Amino acid sequence: MRLLRAAAFLVFLIAALGCHSHYVAATISNHTAQPIDLLEVDYPSASFGTQSLAPGADFHYRFKVLGSGNISITYTTSSFHNKKSEGPFLKEGDEGPLQIVIAPDGVRWIPIQGKRP
Repeated sequence: MRLLRAAAFLVFLIAALGCHSHYVAATISNHTAQPIDLLEVDYPSASFGTQSLAPGADFHYRFKVLGSGNISITYTTSSFHNKKSEGPFLKEGDEGPLQIVIAPDGVRWIPIQGKRP
């Protein structure tokens, strides 16, 4: 009976410690007074986006970094100007929160703190 309990505990412990998937939790915030249209974020190996982001709204997206390279954002302003901003360098295994703030004076990147070496 003790052996069975010990084996069950060991299986639970391995599952709890060995099943961690590294991901970046991105939040894009529109701090302008106008909607942002055709928003796209490109990161190593893929991209994501949304059709429109209202003033004061946030868009949340989780992704896994495969490979390495810079992240960037492109979007269209309400006056139909295309904007692009280059963000921080990401590499495989990076994880944590990443904030992208679109403000009237441009894009601010608040990168992942404590990135893996």
